[in-house]
Amino acid sequence: MDLSTPAGRYRAIRLIRRFEEQALELVKSGVIVGGTHPYIGQEAVAVGVCAALRPQDQITSTHRGHGHVLAKGADPARMLAELAGRVGGLNRGRGGSMHAADLSLGVLGANGIVGAGAPIAAGAAWAAKRAGADRVVVTFFGDGALNQGVLLETWNLAAIWSLPVVFVCENNGYATTLPAASAVSDPGGSGSGVARAAGFGLPAEAVDGMDAEAVLAAATTAVERARGGGGPSYLECTTYRFEGHHTMERRMRLTYRTPEEIAAWRDRDPLERASALLVEGERETIDAEVERTLAAALEFALASPQPDPATAADFLYADGLIPRPGVMV
Repeated sequence: MDLSTPAGRYRAIRLIRRFEEQALELVKSGVIVGGTHPYIGQEAVAVGVCAALRPQDQITSTHRGHGHVLAKGADPARMLAELAGRVGGLNRGRGGSMHAADLSLGVLGANGIVGAGAPIAAGAAWAAKRAGADRVVVTFFGDGALNQGVLLETWNLAAIWSLPVVFVCENNGYATTLPAASAVSDPGGSGSGVARAAGFGLPAEAVDGMDAEAVLAAATTAVERARGGGGPSYLECTTYRFEGHHTMERRMRLTYRTPEEIAAWRDRDPLERASALLVEGERETIDAEVERTLAAALEFALASPQPDPATAADFLYADGLIPRPGVMV
């Protein structure tokens, strides 16, 4: 995916938005079982950060990770098939919504455990540094991870070892339904992790996560610092999810957010802000192209077969399932 121009970045944001909207419909129809965590509203973060990366760079993702995987260049058809649990998926239908990976693109995997991608990213960054590889690793996580010990431990190691890793917090204001301002202690009382990260010696910066260009500028600085041997950085992207934490939230009718709050954030829609940088007629052309791409993706996903139950134990071990003598399987 070419993210080097405003048009390319708009296309990526549009693709992620429409992919997620299509996924919502497939959850309703039962094609995607178990639901998803929609990324709608946060697209500028994934696109802005991935636009600062090179093909050899790597990322770790989260339970809300479709946008990260797509922005890093994953095939939408295989991604949609993965969500639908089909053998044509990125991980043959085994990973699903919260565990999609594509090692060929540097996507080391999404993770359903809050904050658990950080130490994986640090390990990959340590391996790159030891090998003398010109590679940077980015780990995405939400504000809910700011109170996870594993993240703080990883910050400490990354700082001590000067690892080429960039920590990207997508602070959408809520850990499920818990407001960040009431859960994360910081000097400003806003629920930010900037001061906390700075306390570990990380260069730390907050940026408008609803603006792909602003995210790109900040991410470029952090990535170049890491690639040049300057060590880790913390980038906090202030953003907002327009949908619920999970698709199940629509049925639960929760009231932790007001319609006015959601409307105010929708006025800052990253899709509209990105479209403002396009020339006349460019948006319509790109939108039509995205629709064709997703129509083909849907056709591919629905045509892909479901896994054979007899293969349920496949891919669990590097050399296949080899039981010990006398052990029943």
